[in-house]
Amino acid sequence: MDLAIYTLRSLAYAIVDPQYALILTLLAVMFYMQNRKNSFMQKMILGESFNSPLELTLSQIVLGILAGALGSVILTYLGVVFDKNSGIDILFIVSLLLMFYKPRFFCFSYSAAILGIVAIVLNYIYSSMGIVAPLNINVASLITFVGVLHIVEGILVSFDGAKGAIPVFTNKEGRILGGFALKRHWAIPIALIILIKGVVDTGTVEIANPSWWPLIQSGSFKRIMETAVISLVPFYGVVGYSSITFASDKKEKARNSGIGILVYGLIMIAVGQLGNLNIVFQIVGLILMPLAHEFMLRAQNKAEQSKEPMFISDDEGVSVLDVSPGSPAYIAGVKSGDKILAINEEEVINELHAYKLIKESYVSVDVKLKNRKGSIKNILINQVENKRFGVILVPKVVNNKDMINYDKQNFNEVLDKLKNKDK
Repeated sequence: MDLAIYTLRSLAYAIVDPQYALILTLLAVMFYMQNRKNSFMQKMILGESFNSPLELTLSQIVLGILAGALGSVILTYLGVVFDKNSGIDILFIVSLLLMFYKPRFFCFSYSAAILGIVAIVLNYIYSSMGIVAPLNINVASLITFVGVLHIVEGILVSFDGAKGAIPVFTNKEGRILGGFALKRHWAIPIALIILIKGVVDTGTVEIANPSWWPLIQSGSFKRIMETAVISLVPFYGVVGYSSITFASDKKEKARNSGIGILVYGLIMIAVGQLGNLNIVFQIVGLILMPLAHEFMLRAQNKAEQSKEPMFISDDEGVSVLDVSPGSPAYIAGVKSGDKILAINEEEVINELHAYKLIKESYVSVDVKLKNRKGSIKNILINQVENKRFGVILVPKVVNNKDMINYDKQNFNEVLDKLKNKDK
C-alpha cells in the first residue's frame, strides 16, 4: 500500500509544482486549439457541435491524469526501474517532438526501440574501451514500460477515443460512404522509479520496498536493489489515437482499437521479461516492439477493409450517420447506423427529400426506421421549437464543387471552402 501512496504523491507533485504545471498548461492549450477546430467542423457539418472545446480538453487532461496514476501504480508494482543515467527523460521529449513533426510515428514503441538499440550499441563500444557508457538503460524495464503505457492507452481509447469524432464521406465505386475521423490525445503524468545515490532531489520520495516487491523479479534486479537507493520521479508524456472508419460506428471503432492496443501492451510486458535472460532477447524485443505495433495497425486496417460499409444511402432508404445528443431524434431512439425508409408515410428519395419532409412537419414526424439488425419500426418524433431535429444523413450523390479533401487541405483552406459554400 505504501508503494501506491508514494506513487500517487509523486504524481500530485507533477500537478501542483509550477514547472510541471506549466507543461500541463501548455499541453492543455495545444489540445484546446485542436478541439476548437474539431468542434467548428462538427458545427459546420451538423449545425451544432456535440462537445464544446473546453469539455473535450478537460476530458483529455482529467482522464489522462487518472490513466497516468493507474499506469504509474502498475509500473511501480511490476518493479520497472531505470538508472539515473538511463536517458529515459529523452524518451518523453522525443514523444512530444514527434507529435508535431511526424504524427505517424508518434508512439513510444518507435522512440523506445531507438533509445534501447542506441544504448546497447554505446554500452558495447564503451565497455570495449573500459569506459562507463553515458546511457545505462534496463532494456527489460524499457519494453515493459512501453507495454504498460499501451495498456493505459488502450483503456483511454476504448472509453474516450470516440469523443470529438468528425463525420466524413468518401466516394467508393460510385457510392457515397459515410464514416468518422477519430483523433484524440491525452496528457499522461507518469511516476517512474529511478535508481539514485546520495541526496534525493526535491520532489522525489525515498521508499522502503516490501519483501514481495517487485511482482516480476530477476536475480540481477535483487542484486542491484541491495545497494541502491530508489526514488519516484514524475514525467509528462502524451499518448494519441488517430483512425478513420466507414464500417463501424465511432464508439465501436474506438472500443475495438482500444482492445487491440491493450492486447499489444500485454504482449510487450511478456516480451520485456524475456529481456532479463540475455542481450539476445533484449535485441529481439526491441526489434519486435515497433514491428508488432505495425502489425497491430495493419491488422486493424485489414479488418476494417474486410467489413461491409455501414453508412450507405440507397434505393431502400437514407442512412443515419450520426445523431446529436439531446436532440428530438436522439430522445426518440434514432441511432447511428439506422436507415430512414419513409417519413410521414412518404418514401424517402434522398437526404434532401428527407430534410424537406422533416422541415415541413411542424408538430411531430412519423419516421419509418430500419435498424442495423434489420428490424423495421415506426417512431413518432416530436419537434421542439428552436431546436434542430438532430440527424446527419448520408447523401446519395455529392457534387465535385462541394467536396473537401479533409486529409490534404489544412484547416484554413477547409474553413474558406465551407464559408464559400454558404454564399
